[in-house]
Parts: sequence; C-alpha cells; structure tokens
Amino acid sequence: MKIAYVYDAIYPFWVGGVEKRIFELSRRLAARGHEVHVFGLKSWDGDSRFCREGVYYHGVGEVKQFYRSGRRSIIEALYFSLKIFTPLYREHFDIIDCQNFPYLHCFPVALVARMKKTPLVITWHEVWEDYWFEYLGIFGFFGKVIEKLVAHLSATVAAVSDMTRNNLQLLNNRPEITIIPNGIDLHRIVEVPPSDTVSDILFSGRLVREKKIDLLIQALASIKRELPDIRCIIAGDGPEMFELQKTAQYYDVSDNIRFMGFLKVHDEVIALMKSSKVFGSPSVREGFGIAALEAMACGLPVVTSDTRKNAVKDLVDERTGIITSLTPEGFAESILACIRRRDEMRNDCIKFAEGYDWDVIAGKAESYYAAIADNK
Repeated sequence: MKIAYVYDAIYPFWVGGVEKRIFELSRRLAARGHEVHVFGLKSWDGDSRFCREGVYYHGVGEVKQFYRSGRRSIIEALYFSLKIFTPLYREHFDIIDCQNFPYLHCFPVALVARMKKTPLVITWHEVWEDYWFEYLGIFGFFGKVIEKLVAHLSATVAAVSDMTRNNLQLLNNRPEITIIPNGIDLHRIVEVPPSDTVSDILFSGRLVREKKIDLLIQALASIKRELPDIRCIIAGDGPEMFELQKTAQYYDVSDNIRFMGFLKVHDEVIALMKSSKVFGSPSVREGFGIAALEAMACGLPVVTSDTRKNAVKDLVDERTGIITSLTPEGFAESILACIRRRDEMRNDCIKFAEGYDWDVIAGKAESYYAAIADNK
C-alpha cells in the first residue's frame, strides 16, 4: 500500500504524542514493504523532501510558531491548511490518514481524497466539546462548530483511546469507530540504562497550561513536609516554563525541582524514568498518554487525575498507579503511597505496558488500512 500521514508537526523536529505516533507507525509500515509518506511543515534545514528509514517526508511550507499565549496558533493551523492541498494532490495514495488536530487542514485533505477517490481515515486524538470555551473564550463557539464538521468529513474514523472513541460517538452518532491506540518501543526501552540523575517524582511532556504541572509543584510542597529531601524532575519545555519556575520559588521547592528543559534525545527521557520512582501526570486533558505508558514500561507507577478528558486514567488501575482528585493534597497522598508501594507495583506496570508495543500497534494499523483499501 501507498500510505500518507498528514499532521503539521513532524518528529523528531517537534516532539509530541501525535508526531511520535506517526513516526513509529510509518517506519514500521515501511519496513513491512509499504510506501509511506509523511506531510507536515518543514522544520529542518535543506531540501523540503527527504527519505529516512524508507519513509518519505514532505515539508509543505515553512514552519510557523505553533503556540501563541500558551495556545495553539490559529494562524499556523490556517497556514498549514492552505499549504497541504497541492503537495498532497500531486501524489496518488491507497489510503490517507489525517490527524484530527488542528482541524482546519482536514477540510482540504478531505477535498483531495474526494477528488482523487482515495480512502480517508481521520484519526482522532481528542474531542474537546465544551473545552473550546475554556480554551478560546467566546470564540470557542467556532472551534466547537469546526470540530463537529470535521467529525462528519470521513466515513472511516479511528480513535486512539476508549475515552476519545466514546466522546466522538456522542459528537457524530457513529457506532463504528476503530481504536488504534498509541504505543511504545519496548525493545528500545529495555536497552536504555538508567540515568545517573536520580529522582523520586518525574514529569515529562509539554509545559502547557492543561498539563497542570503547577498542581504537581504544590503537591511537592506538601510532600516536602514529610520528606524534606524529595526530588522532582520536570523534563520538557513550553510556554509555561517561566511561570512554573516562579511557582516553585513561591512554594519554596526550587531546590527540590530540576527543570531539565527539552531533551532532544528521547533515550534520555527513558533513562530518567528508569532512575525515578513515580511518574506524575496531573493533566486535565490527554487523548492517550504515551509518556505515562513509557513510564509503566520502565516500572514506574503513575499518579494521574480523575478528570473527564484525561485518557491516562484509562491506563491506570490499583496495580499500575493511582487515580486521584485534582488537588495538591490528593496528588501528594497518592505520590507518597506509590513511592512506598513501587517495588510491588513494578512488575504489574511492565506487564501492562507490554500489550502496547509499537510492533503490535503497527500490525493493527496495517490490517485496518488494508481492509479499507480493499473495500474502496
């Protein structure tokens, strides 16, 4: 099959769950003999097209600022939607897999699919619904309308989690939505040695408002009363970095936290997981939670929030971590409990993560695409 993936950000030039998913699936599908193309904005020097590990990458336009005032840029999303049509139309594919976010590009991609009579899959990572109003204020109405329209663009729809599928079914009344979850590279994780930098609590991800890392810092202040030498690492970068550093100063835990910034080599993140005790994931909005799953593969129990839009809690039970209230007190108590129980939880965490190896997920995606292409 000739397969196209469409998303504005391309890994490893941008590091996030969606682009990492495309990277892992595309190179595995290429290794299985398929011709795979990835379309996004050009975040690298040199030619706009290159091939790596059998995957063809297309930079359809110059990269723009992805975030403005802590939110995804509407200008960037509009720019990508204007740039994607022509390069995608020039090629012929057996299947196009378009990621739902940031929405606007889904319309020209759907137009290309219709004109070329190519099967289109829209893969949904999250459904925002009323969260649009929190994200954009009164302009959230337009985001909600666009999300609803995108939900009806394609007859074939995939979701990365049970939570996303359930929310999408409420949005478009479609009974059949296939789950193709995100995954992890278990073989690589096993090979990475632990870091020399040791911590008790680890967070890894984008430093954006909805991750609620400020709550984790407040919880750390409470834990510090019982464990004065508690150590926390926050690995990642984003628009909230400065505010989070100020929050750490305010709660007098700056000496207990190390802000690592963005780690270009992903093995460094895995190494930090292996030298930590608990993974903190207080996010109120996660479509899946690859970082949490990687942490489990490293033997770390996960503490996450009991919020409706947080799909990480679908990965957590009493064997693999704790789902707790979105309060500093709840997180502090749960982190302490996981630190005490981490040795007995370690094997269950690793065993659970084994079911999400990328090789397994690539096989599911391959079968799904083949069935759609055969029914064209």
